[in-house]
Amino acid sequence: MKVKIDTGARTSALHAFDIEPGDQGLITFKIHPIPRNADVVVQCQARLIDSRDVTSSNGERERRVVIETDIAIAGQRWPIEITLTNRALMRTRMLLGRQALAGRVLIDPAAALLQPRLSYKAYRAGRHLKATF
Repeated sequence: MKVKIDTGARTSALHAFDIEPGDQGLITFKIHPIPRNADVVVQCQARLIDSRDVTSSNGERERRVVIETDIAIAGQRWPIEITLTNRALMRTRMLLGRQALAGRVLIDPAAALLQPRLSYKAYRAGRHLKATF
């Protein structure tokens, strides 16, 4: 999934929809992993960490659920917290906030697309997939 680094955002945010409480502290939700393609849907499940009030960049306050999952960057892997929200109108499906990067990553504001480009071929097999965070 293409992710935008946003050091102005404290917490990371992932575009999600059909967010529902699940069993045993889990939450289920769906994502569109391919930019500008709503036909491919991945149903996800993750451990619910919290529910928080978040102020978006346009100043609106929103109650969001928070999940924890691992992120992998440049061969390193660590757990991060991500809020789930509707980012359908945004250019990128996920923002990576400064809390997820602190103490692990240095940001070069002049650089772009430094990670290897991923293929979306895995999604061609089926339009509706499942994932666990």
